[in-house]
Amino acid sequence: MIKVLKASGALEDFSEEKLKDSLIRAGASDVLARWVTAKIEQKIRDRMKTSEIHERAFDLLRKEEHPFAARYQLKRAIMELGPTGHPFEKFVAWILKGEGYETQTNITIRGKCVTHEVDIVAKKEGRQIMVEAKYHNEPGVKSDVKVAMYIRSRFEDIKGVDHWDEAWLITNTKLTSDAREYSACAGLTAIAWNYPYDRSLQYLIEKEHLYPLTSLLTLDHWAKHALLEKGFVLVKEVTDQNLAEIGVKASRREGVLRERDITVHHGENR
Repeated sequence: MIKVLKASGALEDFSEEKLKDSLIRAGASDVLARWVTAKIEQKIRDRMKTSEIHERAFDLLRKEEHPFAARYQLKRAIMELGPTGHPFEKFVAWILKGEGYETQTNITIRGKCVTHEVDIVAKKEGRQIMVEAKYHNEPGVKSDVKVAMYIRSRFEDIKGVDHWDEAWLITNTKLTSDAREYSACAGLTAIAWNYPYDRSLQYLIEKEHLYPLTSLLTLDHWAKHALLEKGFVLVKEVTDQNLAEIGVKASRREGVLRERDITVHHGENR
């Protein structure tokens, strides 16, 4: 059994099914996913980095199906929302809106003891939730139990002043086992990239078809940064007008808008 090296430094058995499923989740057909997986299996070697495996799969996808390649790179695209956490906070707010919540970002709230900067306030059906969006722009970094305890402590302080129902931690990477255990025990809702299985960040993004604009392969790095600076974070927010405003030439805008439409509408029609 071939072992592959994860970003965290841990070794695990290579799973062709796991790779194939990730390609299908990105929108590739079963036939295309199997073809890419077979190509990867021909070149894989023991202790190969998972990042290298995904990069090779991405290259094969890009040659065959451009929009699928962008969505396959979803995790990396979210890391490109940085370097600050503000675009990620807006991105999470969009996801919560898709779930029916009213949201506000970057809110200052006076607690019983001190004043707090809360990333997102989410309201739905009379419930008010404090949401902390923990952003990392490097793979392999996890949110540990200290993060969960810190959020829970802040929640207790603001709960003593106003009516608050829940505290949530949402992160774009993973949680340590202690962070998951503490959150479950302390009543803190924790959502990570692949946790919990039926309501992970990846699941919510794909469920609502809310892809970050950094996943668009037709956009240069400078154009992505310029759009983020203007407060846009989603593929569906990219328009001919805002592309023109940041200086993208008409000949390039057509390709970007075509990729935008295919990325968004393919997900809606799946």
